[in-house]
Amino acid sequence: MAEYQAPLRDIRFVLNETFAADQLWQSLPGLNGAIDADTAEAMLEEAAKITSQTIAPLNRNGDEEGAVWNNGEVTTPAGFKQAYATYAEGGWVGLAGNPEFGGLGMPKTLGVQVEEMIYGANSSFALYIALTAGSTLALDAHGSEELKQKYLPNMYAGTWAGTMCLTEPHAGTDLGIIRTKAVPEADGSYAVTGTKIFITGGEHDLTENIIHLVLAKLPDAPAGPKGISLFLVPKFLVNEDGSLGERNTLSCGSIEHKMGIKGSATCVMNFDGAKGYLIGELNKGLNAMFTMMNYERLSIGIQGIGCAEASYQTAVAYARERIQSRAPTGAVQPDKAADPIMVHPDVRRMLLTMKAMTEGSRAFSTYVGMQLDISKFADDEQIKKKGEDLVALLTPVAKAFFTDVGFESCVHGQQVLGGHGYIREWGQEQLVRDVRIAQIYEGTNGIQALDLMGRKTVANGGAFFKVFADEIDAFIAENGTAEMGEFIEPLQAALENLKELTAQVIDNSKANPNEIGAASVEYLHTFGYTAYAYMWARMAKAALTAEQGADGFYQGKLATARFYFKRLLPRIHSLSASVRAGSDVLFELESAQF
Repeated sequence: MAEYQAPLRDIRFVLNETFAADQLWQSLPGLNGAIDADTAEAMLEEAAKITSQTIAPLNRNGDEEGAVWNNGEVTTPAGFKQAYATYAEGGWVGLAGNPEFGGLGMPKTLGVQVEEMIYGANSSFALYIALTAGSTLALDAHGSEELKQKYLPNMYAGTWAGTMCLTEPHAGTDLGIIRTKAVPEADGSYAVTGTKIFITGGEHDLTENIIHLVLAKLPDAPAGPKGISLFLVPKFLVNEDGSLGERNTLSCGSIEHKMGIKGSATCVMNFDGAKGYLIGELNKGLNAMFTMMNYERLSIGIQGIGCAEASYQTAVAYARERIQSRAPTGAVQPDKAADPIMVHPDVRRMLLTMKAMTEGSRAFSTYVGMQLDISKFADDEQIKKKGEDLVALLTPVAKAFFTDVGFESCVHGQQVLGGHGYIREWGQEQLVRDVRIAQIYEGTNGIQALDLMGRKTVANGGAFFKVFADEIDAFIAENGTAEMGEFIEPLQAALENLKELTAQVIDNSKANPNEIGAASVEYLHTFGYTAYAYMWARMAKAALTAEQGADGFYQGKLATARFYFKRLLPRIHSLSASVRAGSDVLFELESAQF
C-alpha cells in the first residue's frame, strides 16, 4: 500500500506556472504584502509534512475504529485528538480566517491546495476542520461585532469547533419546511428547540467547545424559506470574560453508522430550548447560511480530488510492481516471469484517466479559488463583479464534477489492483466508500446540476455563462499558434458546442420548465469536461513554455493533455446528445408503470 504523499510538484506547477498566483496576490489590495511566493512555498511544505506524516497514518485506523457514541458523548478514533491539536497549533484551522480575530488571512488559492492535502490524507479527519472553517466564514460575514469578538478567536485557534445544522428528518433539500423553533427571550437571546440530523462533528472530543450554526424559525415567521433565521448555539455557554460556563440544553442523540467516513461523527442533535444568538437579520438566515454552504460545497468537491489523488498514488505504485502476463508487443522484462501490469493498454487507460481528471480538477479548483480571492479582495468593481459571477456559476460545477470524477477515479484505482483493490489491506476500498458521500452531502450532485442549469444559467439568460465563455474565447484568440493548435482546436469546438447547448436549453425552457431538470446533469458534465479542456490548454501552454528538465515532468504534462483531449473530452458528444433529446421521454411513463 502506497503511503499518501502530498503532490507538491503538481501543486507548484498549477499554482506558480499555470496561474502565476503570486502575481494575482500582489495585484489584490487585501493580499498584497500578506502573502508571496516564498511564504506560500513554506506553508505548502509544512502542510505536506503534517498531512503526510501525522494525519494520513490515522486514516485506516479511523475507518476501522470509527467514532463511538456513548450516552451522548462521542469519542473520535485513537490519534485524532492529538493530531488535531498539532494541526491547530500550527494555525491551520484559521488559515483563511479574518486576521482581525486571529485568522491567518491567507488566500483561497492557497487554501484549496491545503484542503486537497488533508482530504487526500484522511477525509474523516478533514471534515472536522472543514466545518469549523465554513462556520467561521458565515459568522465573520454576518455576525455582530460582539459575536465575532467572542467566538472567532477560539474557533480560528482550533480550541472551539463549528458545525452547520440544517437538515431535519423530514426536511433535506427543502429547508423551507423545517420545524426547529426559536423563541425570543427577554435578554435578547433565543430558545432554540428542534432536532437536526446528519450534523458533521455535532459532538466529539477534539475541542473544549462546539459552536453550532442552526437554522430555525420564529413562531410568527413567514412560511417557507423566507421565514428562516440563523442562530449561534454553543455547546457550552460563554461567560463575559470568555471562559466557559454551564452546558447548554442540547445533546447528541446518536451517531449514524455509515458506508464510509467512519471516523467523522455524523450526529443527530437535539436542541431543547437551547440558548442561541441571532446571526444577521431575522428571516434572512438562509442567505447567511449559504455563505457557509458555498464554501462547504467547494470544500467537499475538493474531497473528490484528494481521494482520487490518494487512489492514484496507490494504483501507480501497484501497477509498476505487480507482474502479470507479457506486454502485447513482447516481453519488457524477459528476465522475470511476467511484465508489470503497467504495460497493458487497459491499465494505462485507467491510470491516465485518473491522472488527467485529477490534475484537471486540481487546476480547476485553483481557478475557482482565484475567483474567490478576486471577489473578496479586488478593489476594481468590474473585476470584482466578474469574480463574483464566476464563483456563482462555477461552485455547483466544482462540487458535483469534482466528486463525480473523483468517485470514478477511485473506482478505477480499485480496479487496477483487481482483487487486492477489494480487500482492506491496500486502502482502495476505503477510498471508494469514503468518497462516495461527497456526491450526496452539501446538496446532492443532482441538486448542484439543477442549480447550475436553472438559477445560474436559465434564470439570467446565460449572463454568467457568457462571462466564462468570453474568457475562454479570449484565451483561444491569444494562443492560436501552430504549437498550441492540437489543444486550441478541440477546446474551441467544445466551447461552441456548450454555447449551443446553453442557448437551446434556455430557449426550450420557456415553453416547458421540465427542460431545465431534464438537461441539468448531462449539461453540468458537458460543462465540466469543457472547463477541464480550458484548464488543460492552460497547463499545456505552461508546459510548452517551461525550460524542459531531465525529469520529463513537462513532457508528462503534455502527454497527459493529449490523452485528455483525445480520449476524455469526446465524452461531451454523448452527453450533449442526451441534453438535445429533451424532457419528453422522461415523462412517457406513468408513475404506476415504474
